[in-house]
Amino acid sequence: MTTFLPPEVLAGLERDRHRAGLPTRRLRVEAGGQSYRVIRLWDDGFSLALDSMAAEHLRGRVDLYDGPRLVSQCLVIACEAEGHEIRFEYKRMTGASEEQPVDFVRHAPPPAGLLTCD
Repeated sequence: MTTFLPPEVLAGLERDRHRAGLPTRRLRVEAGGQSYRVIRLWDDGFSLALDSMAAEHLRGRVDLYDGPRLVSQCLVIACEAEGHEIRFEYKRMTGASEEQPVDFVRHAPPPAGLLTCD
């Protein structure tokens, strides 16, 4: 038995299969005032949708967000197109912190509040 599907149907099936595999996370990359949705994230890179053609020229420092929260800053060094994705690798990934960095050692935690005597 042989099966034959027209190329348009095969393209539609592949597009739907790709959309069904997308994660529900709100990861996005921001660079140069532009925001791009992240499809996949792994240890040394991430991928964006191929239809975001402006992302093809993405280079240098980018900020990785999970919704409104900054997750890390990455230095993008390489990219390649693969299927429906543009894959990016980074040389450096620095995790974001909510505390400001200090250039001294904190010996004891600061007091949570100050009680006064009346």
